[in-house]
Amino acid sequence: YLGELSNTDYAYIIYLYIFVKNFSHKNLTQTRNGCLLLYHSPIVYNCNVIHLMFNISFRSPQKYRGNLSLFLWVSYRWGESKMFDRLQELEDRYNQLSEYLMDPEVINDPKKLRDYSKEQSNLEETVQTYREYKQVVQEYKDAKAMLNEKLDSEMREMVKMEIDELEQKKEQLEEKLKILLLPKDPNDEKNVIVEIRGAAGGDEAALFAGDLFRMYTRYAERKGWKTEVIDANYTGIGGFKEVVFMIQGKGAYSFLKYESGAHRVQRIPATESGGRIHTSTATVAVLPEAEEVEVELHEKDIRVDVFCSSGPGGQSVNTTQSAVRLTHIPTGIVVQCQDEKSQIKNKEKAMKVLRARLYEKQLEEEQAKQADIRKNQVGTGDRSERIRTYNFPQSRVTDHRIGLTLHKLDQVLDGDLDEIIQALQVQAQTELLKSQGME
Repeated sequence: YLGELSNTDYAYIIYLYIFVKNFSHKNLTQTRNGCLLLYHSPIVYNCNVIHLMFNISFRSPQKYRGNLSLFLWVSYRWGESKMFDRLQELEDRYNQLSEYLMDPEVINDPKKLRDYSKEQSNLEETVQTYREYKQVVQEYKDAKAMLNEKLDSEMREMVKMEIDELEQKKEQLEEKLKILLLPKDPNDEKNVIVEIRGAAGGDEAALFAGDLFRMYTRYAERKGWKTEVIDANYTGIGGFKEVVFMIQGKGAYSFLKYESGAHRVQRIPATESGGRIHTSTATVAVLPEAEEVEVELHEKDIRVDVFCSSGPGGQSVNTTQSAVRLTHIPTGIVVQCQDEKSQIKNKEKAMKVLRARLYEKQLEEEQAKQADIRKNQVGTGDRSERIRTYNFPQSRVTDHRIGLTLHKLDQVLDGDLDEIIQALQVQAQTELLKSQGME
């Protein structure tokens, strides 16, 4: 009977479910009244829905729970149907793009060719997974049909085993498709600019900032990404008051965006004679690299100052005015770069950082207009938030946002961040699935 329900029926049922989802003994009367109100409304003049609606006008709480399960199942099936409608639309679009890319007019238009190629590339994994899913479903149906044929016992057992395997594979592909359909962060494929600053703890905080810098550069090496220092303010003991660097690699932001926040270290400093454990912090900000078209910059809004670079070594240090400081007058944002010997190169790097900071400011302003946008993320990413603790006496790393604790501090500080980052990604995907009603 339920298999005959249309998508419109499902929509009516979910609408009706709103009246009963918060059922308790106290609001039973209100629930019945809501059902009767819908019954007399012309929008539910539909026999399938009316039959189910009368089943909700009950007296037994136990019977209600059964109906609630029915509503949950029906709403799930409706959502599932919508998911596959969306997947079919994506496959149709993928096929359409394939035709466009063979069109001589598109081939001779570099912009269209680039845009269509990028769009098709973004759809590739989803479409291929959907096609694999359809193949598995067809094989599953064929195997189920074989059970209705005359088979010997050995062949029947083989078919049953195949059905079990296909069912498991089908469920795995469904879960993968749900994740692939989640809204994607438009910044995920971008390079990142990472800013690390020593915070509370004086020299020890600066040393910890140096440890974090090494951790992220080692992680980038493991991924085959390129790192480039933009600006660094060294301390005399080997740490950083501040270091700004770029990581260039496919999908860098999708992996590192969860690192923004306050990182806390607990250890005995080298200068501590009494053997006491000190707590220090360093802040990390991860910014997606902004393209020129995403941030509008006018020369009249930027004040450029040049000065002699400072820091360890190099003939040009304190001798030539190669360092560059940019001040964005409308916002007051200040950026400087002195890593290169060339003033022109330093200005180019500083412009990248300024553009990234302005882009981040634009994003924050947009997000502030949507009060619940951060609820679907792992943590807020606020720089004042304590997101992770590195405890040296216990060789422990704890990520406070997801409650993950690992006892392999040395490996983590050597760039082995995969387990932590993957756990954060899974948590973010889970929250998105909940918000999309697909869990």
